[in-house]
Amino acid sequence: MRIIVSTSPTPADIECESALGQTQLKIATFNLFNYLAPPNAFYDFDRIYSAEQWQKKQRWVATYLQTHEPDIIGFQEVFSIDSLAELVKKEGYEYFAVVDEPTVIDDFIYRDPVVALASKFPIKEVASIPVDKALAMQLGLTEDFTFSRQVLRVTVVFPHLGLCDCYVVHFKSKRAAWQAEIDRLSSLEGNVIEQFKAQVAGGWASSIQRGSEATLLMMNMIERRAKQGNAMLLMGDFNNVLEDGILAHLVTPKLLFNNDLSHQSLARFYTLRDAWSLYEISQSAEQKEKEPRLKRAATHYFGQSSSVLDYILLSSEFDATDQSSYFEVSDYINTDKHLINPSFDIDGESTDHAVVSIKLTLRK
Repeated sequence: MRIIVSTSPTPADIECESALGQTQLKIATFNLFNYLAPPNAFYDFDRIYSAEQWQKKQRWVATYLQTHEPDIIGFQEVFSIDSLAELVKKEGYEYFAVVDEPTVIDDFIYRDPVVALASKFPIKEVASIPVDKALAMQLGLTEDFTFSRQVLRVTVVFPHLGLCDCYVVHFKSKRAAWQAEIDRLSSLEGNVIEQFKAQVAGGWASSIQRGSEATLLMMNMIERRAKQGNAMLLMGDFNNVLEDGILAHLVTPKLLFNNDLSHQSLARFYTLRDAWSLYEISQSAEQKEKEPRLKRAATHYFGQSSSVLDYILLSSEFDATDQSSYFEVSDYINTDKHLINPSFDIDGESTDHAVVSIKLTLRK
C-alpha cells in the first residue's frame, strides 16, 4: 500500500486567521475518468492518450478548479497520482492525500484506479478503512472480503468547525462480476442463455459487493464518530442511485420501531444527509415560490438513460434544521455542460460524469 500526504508547513495549532475569516466553503466530488499520463495505458495496451489529448485533459481539470474553486475535492479514477498531486498544487491546493496505488501489468498497463483528496485546508490525519472481518462474516460475506477500491479517510481542519472526517469512495460498479464462458460449438440459443444468466447473476454479485462496501464503511464511520466526535463528509461515485435499497441505509433517517425522542435525537448525530436534500431545505420561501420544485440533474448518462451516481453526504453539523449545526448547504452545482452540450475542442478529454459541488455557508 502506498500512502501519500502532501502538505506545506503550518502553525502548530494549524488554524490561521485567514481561514477563520472564511464564511463559505466549497466541496466537490470529481470522477476524473481514466486519469493516466502517457505513455502508460489504461486497461488495454492500446488505450493510451496522445500528448495532445493528455494536455487537453489536464487543461480541463485545471480550468474546472480555477472556475469553481472548491476548497476540498475528492477524486475518483486516479491512475497518475504524482501528476494529479502536481496539478492541484499549481492550483493552490497545498494538501493532497491518497492511500493506495493502481495495479500495473507488464510495466505500462494500469488497472484498479484509486481515489484521492486535495484540500486548501490543513490535513491532520490520513487513513484507509479496514474491513471488519467479524462483521463481514456476520453479513454472510467471506472472511477475505475487501473493498473493490480502497476507501480514503482524511481528517481536515475546517475553519470554525474544527476536525472533519472526509471520506472519498468509488463503490463497485454495476458491471457484472463475471462473464459467461461461451462454447463456440453449442447452439446460438445456448450461448445467449449463458450470457443472460451471467448478466443476471453477475449483476447481483456486483450489487452485493457495492451494498456490502457501503454497510461496512457506515459501521466504521459510526464507530469513529462515537470515539472522536468529528463531523463527517462522505463523497464520491456511488455507482448507484442513493434511493435504491442497495445504498439507502447510508441516509437512514431514524431508529425504526422506537418512539423515544431522546433516542431518535441521539441517532440523528450518527446519520448522514444528502447534500441535495439539505440544499432544498435551505431555499428561502421567495426562492421556492419562483421555482417550487427543484429538479435534480443527472450526473451520468448511459445510452438513453440517466441517473445520479455522484453524491456528497453530510453529518448534522451541516444540517440547518439541527440547532447545533455550524453550516448550511447554500448552493448545489452540477457541472454537466461537457455531457449535455459538449464542445470537442474544450471537452473532448473531460470526464463521463458531471462534477458535483456544494457551497457551505456559516450559520449566523
